Amino acid sequence: MKKLFDAADSFLQVCTWRDLALVKVCLCAMGVLMGLAVPGRKRRKAAWAASLAFVAAYIPLMLRFLPFLMEEEC
Repeated sequence: MKKLFDAADSFLQVCTWRDLALVKVCLCAMGVLMGLAVPGRKRRKAAWAASLAFVAAYIPLMLRFLPFLMEEEC
């Protein structure tokens, strides 16, 4: 598992924002496909779980990104 994480870290060092956007599009598409597979009676629970996962990931990401956004250009 460590080798996989090290490879991902190395890859991210050479990625551009476009590469990361493509990864996010792929993950979004996979999420939609998985959502379509959820039975109707369990969709509400799946939607809550997805919402919680989104918030749990989004807040820390934005807290790390905001200082870069607020930087003044030289």
